[in-house]
Amino acid sequence: MQDPEGSAEPAASAPASSKAFLLPLATMLLVLGAFLLLAFSASEPKEDGFYAFQVVNIRGKLVSLSKYRGAVSLVVNVASECGYTDSHYKALQKLQRELGSSLFNVLAFPCNQFGQQEPNTNKEIESFARKTYGVSFPMFSKIAVIGTGANPAFKYLIESTGEEPTWNFWKYLVDPNGKAVKAWDSTVTIEEIKPYVTELVRNIILKKRDEL
Repeated sequence: MQDPEGSAEPAASAPASSKAFLLPLATMLLVLGAFLLLAFSASEPKEDGFYAFQVVNIRGKLVSLSKYRGAVSLVVNVASECGYTDSHYKALQKLQRELGSSLFNVLAFPCNQFGQQEPNTNKEIESFARKTYGVSFPMFSKIAVIGTGANPAFKYLIESTGEEPTWNFWKYLVDPNGKAVKAWDSTVTIEEIKPYVTELVRNIILKKRDEL
């Protein structure tokens, strides 16, 4: 229907009572949605930290780092043809042997990003480390530790410590809960960082004694 000026009549607006009803309803739905989301999150607790990640081991099997939760870990990006290879592999294996795998593990991640000093296949890397240095600690598949293709577990270590590897044999200390607590570059020897490692291991032992 046209008004005297020839323009269409304005559409009737919704009653005030309807608007008053819709507003509380929308608010109630938002609150309900938030509650359901919170309840769903609570029903599926998430593990935080380094031990929440999955990685591929040196033999190609997908494994969860959660198996190392409760122990101290020293995460290292290793290489077979680096000037630090001999000293580090020997010292890392010695530390692993001294502290034992129930309380401590070196976790070795081969990487070829620095000087292309890890060109070998996973099979060749494992054979070299086991035969040359008697390595008994866990080794994982060759990965990238920096850049856009970096392994998520290493991204976590870098973000947590603010320390990004610039060469082979960077070392990250992870506590029993999966928190990255400290990092050292290639020039720092295993002997220098041993006190930090043994202090965390000692704390595990004392805690277990208190729980007896």
